[in-house]
Amino acid sequence: MKKKLIQDEGTLRLIPAQKKGLLRLVFSRVGIAAVLLVLEIYLLLMAYHWFIQYFAWFAGAQWVFTILMIFYLFRSDMDATAKLTWLILMMMFPVPASILLWFTEKDIGHRAVKARMSELVEDTKGKLLQNPETIRKQEIADSGTDDLCYYLNRTGSFPLFEHTETTYFPMGENMFPVMLEELRAAEKFIFMEYFIIEEGLMWGSILKILAEKAGQGVEVRVMYDGMCEMSTLTSDYPERLKKLGIQCKPFSPIAPFLSTHYNYRDHRKILVIDGKTAFNGGVNLADEYINHVERFGRWKDTAVMLKGEAVRSFTLMFLQMWNLLEPNVQWDAYLSYVPHEATDGYVMPYCDCPLDGHHVGENVYIDILSRAKNYVHIMTPYLILDNELESALKFAAQRGIDVRLILPGIPDKKAAYALAKSHYDALVRAGVRIYEYMPGFVHAKVFVSDDQKAVVGTINLDYRSLYHHFECATYLYKTSCIFQIEEDFQKTLRQCREVSPESIRHEKIFYKILGSIMKLVAPLM
Repeated sequence: MKKKLIQDEGTLRLIPAQKKGLLRLVFSRVGIAAVLLVLEIYLLLMAYHWFIQYFAWFAGAQWVFTILMIFYLFRSDMDATAKLTWLILMMMFPVPASILLWFTEKDIGHRAVKARMSELVEDTKGKLLQNPETIRKQEIADSGTDDLCYYLNRTGSFPLFEHTETTYFPMGENMFPVMLEELRAAEKFIFMEYFIIEEGLMWGSILKILAEKAGQGVEVRVMYDGMCEMSTLTSDYPERLKKLGIQCKPFSPIAPFLSTHYNYRDHRKILVIDGKTAFNGGVNLADEYINHVERFGRWKDTAVMLKGEAVRSFTLMFLQMWNLLEPNVQWDAYLSYVPHEATDGYVMPYCDCPLDGHHVGENVYIDILSRAKNYVHIMTPYLILDNELESALKFAAQRGIDVRLILPGIPDKKAAYALAKSHYDALVRAGVRIYEYMPGFVHAKVFVSDDQKAVVGTINLDYRSLYHHFECATYLYKTSCIFQIEEDFQKTLRQCREVSPESIRHEKIFYKILGSIMKLVAPLM
């Protein structure tokens, strides 16, 4: 029996509405892959016990291996907090933890992807060149933006652009109708790359336009993270989209073999239309992001729209990832410059790849904190900090910078919420002011500083975003929307309660205990 499209007025649905739950997961292809993974782990454990039982020398060899891995751990360039976590695990479970460390550091099953991504970055470094006149301007040098630009161009191809118009959206529901309007105007191509896609009003409205545009000859490509197969989409969803004329690739879908590739997720949110318009921010394609359905209270998210030169950077980012999944896609036809007369300050889109060891997202945040003269205001859903970022936040506050963070008042994950609270005491004592958003959940990833600099993107203040995910963001300098970003921060602040030494002392014992426990393994979350 052929599967039918389920279509509502103005939307398109490819999957029949169904309840989420364990049974759906168990009887899906993902469930079968999970069973095979468990079986694989079980067989490895059985082989391990067999070696211990029949080979006396194996016990000695495994202890030698553990000692060697401890030496390796301290010689590595891993973050100091992560080293401490691994050392604790190796003290508690010497051999299993040592094997796990070796497994993750060797990137079993993911080395080919790492090599391929490195090759793509090198091949495309000359595709977008920095305009030397832009970087030599005195206001760029005075702000340190030139140094940051040099750094980003050493790690990838991320020029600083003029001739770009910027629009800031303080909520997902503000962005959504504009996104639909821009999609309807597409003439050549539409590129979409999102961490989460879930059928409903938001994606259904977008999908209807994508299907119409594909029927008109517009090239439509869609990417989403493979973990969607566990929660929101079916494993055959790319085939369903193909029937509509839409090319689709899931990133790193669940497969029945052990590999470190599950650790690297595509957390980016990119929409590019005709090389002229781009959207970036924290908003995924699901109904809670536009507050059409309620999850964890009111959902606070942000995004930016770019028109002009800087869009080419997001086009390049998308094509790099698409080439990672499907090699030999042409570049130049999509990167041709579309003239745009408007000049609204300076814009520098960039991405962060977990495979190159550069930690670009964290370094950009630290650069803003270290150069700030008056204030740095931050919105983030998670606060799971390494030593470097925590020190940067405290040092900025201690030298007199007004550092404020807005975090969720209603958590989406209890463990992450407890971990965030474990940082409160040290940060507040250093002079950092922390606020919790009482109406609900803050999913925005925003830095704004001194009415001159801002970052809006996908990069959270946690280990997942800073070390393990593919991420992207938009760096803004002296654009008109920076004042709107700061205005939005102040408006959001009025809906928050401030964390104080007294509120920290009277925090629920559950969060204090859970935070202390989870802090031991924070780098692995």
